Amino acid sequence: KKGESPILCLVGPPGTGKTSIAKSLARSLKRKYVRISLGGVRDEAEIRGHRRTYVGAMPGRIANGLRTAGVKNPVMLLDEIDKVSTDYKGDTFSALLEVLDNEQNHKFRDHYLEVPLDLSEVLFITTANTLQTIPRPLLDRMEVIEISSYTENEKLHIAEEHLIPKQIEKHGLTPKQITFSKHSIWKIARNYTKEAGVRQLEREIGNVCRKAAKEIFTTERKKIAVTDRNIHRFLGKEKYTYQMANIAAEVGIVRGLAWTSVGGDTLQIEVNVMPGKGELMLTGQLGDVMKESARTGISYIRSVSKKYAISPDFFEKHDIHVHIPEGAVPKDGPSAGITMAVAMLSAITEKKVRADLAMTGEVTLRGRVLPIGGLKEKLLAAKSAGIKTVLVPKANQADVEELSAEITKGMEIPFVESMDEVLKAAMGRKRK
Repeated sequence: KKGESPILCLVGPPGTGKTSIAKSLARSLKRKYVRISLGGVRDEAEIRGHRRTYVGAMPGRIANGLRTAGVKNPVMLLDEIDKVSTDYKGDTFSALLEVLDNEQNHKFRDHYLEVPLDLSEVLFITTANTLQTIPRPLLDRMEVIEISSYTENEKLHIAEEHLIPKQIEKHGLTPKQITFSKHSIWKIARNYTKEAGVRQLEREIGNVCRKAAKEIFTTERKKIAVTDRNIHRFLGKEKYTYQMANIAAEVGIVRGLAWTSVGGDTLQIEVNVMPGKGELMLTGQLGDVMKESARTGISYIRSVSKKYAISPDFFEKHDIHVHIPEGAVPKDGPSAGITMAVAMLSAITEKKVRADLAMTGEVTLRGRVLPIGGLKEKLLAAKSAGIKTVLVPKANQADVEELSAEITKGMEIPFVESMDEVLKAAMGRKRK
């Protein structure tokens, strides 16, 4: 009857329903639910409790959570485990090692209780926005489940089935008094929010409901229909616009894809070549990884310059300037290597790059294409920008096959292993 419950770690961007999943799990298992927020906890005693020799000593949060639940087998949510900090009072992550280990937690020692506490029947669920700050030994004890960004279609269904009824009730309206068209929800999600989850979408729907309630109260109107044409009346001008795919093929301009904490985005990489002394200039607030990718790309191009009929002294007599617009936004990560290499080669050889094409992947010195992460978000960003073809590293093929048909529908996704394949697809011509 008693099985060992795994310790789950739900990882994903804010607003994607990680805490809601834990609540639903507790409800479906008919167990008590306890939530412990670990954001900013930096004292080991918060987990293990104080020794009773101290004034004001009290049990730790885990023992307190069990007391609150009143049972020994609740669903215990340790929220924001990646935000735990450490100081001179002890390492909080190390204190969690005993709690989140099936081999140890049947005899967990709280300093205040001083008797072993059995945590083996507790179903622990932890949530995090990123795995980068969680120490490896702690991560090793948990089963990681990734909760990714919502597609526009998923946002539409969440809004129709949950958010709109909730906000209508909250603002004292009835479903007969206000209606939302599908296109209006899409417009709110696309042009008034920029997020992976649905928190901002819910706020904007609440905003519309408040304005509608005021209008019904102050005028003779009995019913308000919200459509994509009149949405600006409630929410003002559009806050976000997507940079759509370029119309014509251009020299030295290539569209890259980026993963951000609020979903995916497209990056337009521009390269100019000018007479000079062989300098490589990088602008657009790039991080160290992207700068290294650009230098790797230029080294690869120099190594194959004969094949593209580039004169031997070209790199000594010309400066190359790589720029990524939106200079105020910091950009970093290993996924724009092939994009920068293609843009630089296009500017040097003056060959145009296809406008309806985007790409993602890291490049090596020998021109191999390495895999990247965050593919779902990147493909969604490409789709929103109206891009038809996306070059993806061959090593990411399994990730693409896992995606739903809704994301990849209408898109061509060639898999590439080397820069030769990338250049052939981007410039549409075989090399000399």
